[in-house]
Amino acid sequence: MSEAEARLDDDSRQPEDAVLSRLFRVDPRLAPGLYVVSTPIGNLRDITLRALDILASVDIVCAEDTRVAGKLMSAFGVSARLRPYHDHNGAQARPALLNELETGSRIALMSDAGTPLISDPGYKLVREAAERGIPVYAIPGASAPLTALASSGLPTDRFTFAGFPPPKSSARKRFLSEMKSLQGTLIFFEGPSRLVASLTDMAEVFGAREAAVARELTKKFEETRRGFLPDLAAHYAEAGPPRGEIVILVGPPGEQGPPEANAIDAAILAADSTRPLKAIAAEIAETLGLKRRDVYERALELRDASHDEEA
Repeated sequence: MSEAEARLDDDSRQPEDAVLSRLFRVDPRLAPGLYVVSTPIGNLRDITLRALDILASVDIVCAEDTRVAGKLMSAFGVSARLRPYHDHNGAQARPALLNELETGSRIALMSDAGTPLISDPGYKLVREAAERGIPVYAIPGASAPLTALASSGLPTDRFTFAGFPPPKSSARKRFLSEMKSLQGTLIFFEGPSRLVASLTDMAEVFGAREAAVARELTKKFEETRRGFLPDLAAHYAEAGPPRGEIVILVGPPGEQGPPEANAIDAAILAADSTRPLKAIAAEIAETLGLKRRDVYERALELRDASHDEEA
């Protein structure tokens, strides 16, 4: 048996974490600077070997939540000096970190999951480090927006990541309207409790575009649901808020198909009931490319049906 075969045979008898800990190496010669390290968004095996090398070699690991970071590194047998860095302490923590970087320290920045700075803290630290001439190294890895885009079935040649929409409907509609004419797929983060409201506003602003809702990416209950925006809004309104972290993807203009009856109904029911029906019908007709009279008549039918149920 060769030396390599003996090592492989020996590895097969060891606990997995002991084997994994041999896959990374501590590099005492690691260059000074700020290392922006991507981490798994769910499945721990999505960590890269280079990320483990960096985390094991730096002087300090700045983490959004040191408990989460500690569990991740413990799973791979990596030990490091952890320091919290998040939105609430960033202004106080940055000066000391920048001073340490200027004196030759090696510092890693990681978020709870995915690529730091993507809807996570760290932008100001990276910007100020770059302004001071401190080397900044990005260690690529998992990213929820790109993972969702790859499985969505929507165009990937051009896309815009827009983060979390505003929580209130009026602000959210203004926010979405600014992106209505953008070409390419739009990518948003959203929480379960606001999913229906966001999909409903998206259907009103963007019309019946193709879309996808991806959740629990890389985890056991991973799911990607595809359809037109009004249909997705109607589905989750009936099914209730799903569990897990959510990515919404909306196809570019011109990707919508002919609206079905339930899509028209969803748009009517989602509209502000205090507004005149004619105004609602005109707006939905323009968005969905329908005749105003047809939408108005359907709105009357739904209103009459609602009144009958109340009676």
